[in-house]
Amino acid sequence: MATPSTAQPARPIKLYRYDLSGHSHRAELFLNLLRLPYESIDIDLRAKAQKRPEFLALNVFGQVPVIDDAGTVVPDSNAILTYLALKYGAPHWLPREPLGAAQVQRWLSVAAGQLASTAARARVLRVFELPGDGSVEIAGAKALFAVVEETFGDRRPFLIGSDPTIADVALYSYTAHAPEGNVPLEPYPALCAWLGRIEALPGFVPMRASAVGLRAVA
Repeated sequence: MATPSTAQPARPIKLYRYDLSGHSHRAELFLNLLRLPYESIDIDLRAKAQKRPEFLALNVFGQVPVIDDAGTVVPDSNAILTYLALKYGAPHWLPREPLGAAQVQRWLSVAAGQLASTAARARVLRVFELPGDGSVEIAGAKALFAVVEETFGDRRPFLIGSDPTIADVALYSYTAHAPEGNVPLEPYPALCAWLGRIEALPGFVPMRASAVGLRAVA
């Protein structure tokens, strides 16, 4: 089962984030699961703060999250998960043997590809009140979640096996908040049980919810 980190940074890690960003939450969640000290620095995406020169010096693509670990700057949520796992995490978070590492990378690609373009995009349309009904994204999310549901058909507790990895962290945030983009989770009981197992991990912290989509206040 998950264990906290034994290595510790020289000083608190700076986390540049936006609290409604699932990408930011991936990094924040993993920092907490590893029990690493960190300082949150909020970047206002609505005000385009991520496009200002001082932030572009940290990430030329103008995206959150970014971490600064005593001068080592790492942008991109999946890159941050990899860095933290290798530097501070127990081996189960990112297996060192070839097949295990490849299986994790496969799901990181899903998080950056299918999940980002479906459930995450559908949620963005509602949270940021952007044009579009999200129907294509919702259909794509349902197809993706059906695959994830089938993945747990062998009763494995986490995506790769008996222990959580950074693959689980990468897929958690936008999956858990998919209802905000009008994607229901009730049809996927095994997926919901997996979300519950992540939420039960020591150090878990939730992402701020938005009252939109299926979670809109009546």
